[in-house]
Amino acid sequence: MKPRQKRLVYILAAIAIFGAAVGLVLYALKNNVSLFFTPTQVYNKEAPQARSFRVGGLVVEGSLKRERDGLTVHFDITDTQNTMPVTYKGILPDLFKEGKGVVAQGKLQADHVFYAEEVLAKHDENYVAPEAARALEMAAKAASAVPPSTPVAK
Repeated sequence: MKPRQKRLVYILAAIAIFGAAVGLVLYALKNNVSLFFTPTQVYNKEAPQARSFRVGGLVVEGSLKRERDGLTVHFDITDTQNTMPVTYKGILPDLFKEGKGVVAQGKLQADHVFYAEEVLAKHDENYVAPEAARALEMAAKAASAVPPSTPVAK
């Protein structure tokens, strides 16, 4: 083989090895990435059905209900446009309150209830997750664009 052909073979081999490495990394990350969605996006079926994801919004006032076991709680979260029920079994964060921001990670089941594996509450009076803040702003803009005579689906 000529030196030029050897160089081409080495370059092609390096590209193939690099491509395989990138492919393996992306495959490994595929199951570990948890995307963020709002209740409206979940309602519009933009969220994955069989995978874990995060949903965020505000805890609806008066929606928090505890079961007798002391660990299972049911509450609703909203982005001011749509509301979705959440069930969580575990100890809630100390800062979890009705009317405050929350992000829950889990799966949406066939009964349209989000079963959370983890619940995260805001850490101070001014903090809202950037994705949740953007979603709340977009929902507020969309709600103000809807004529008053048109009912908003919930």
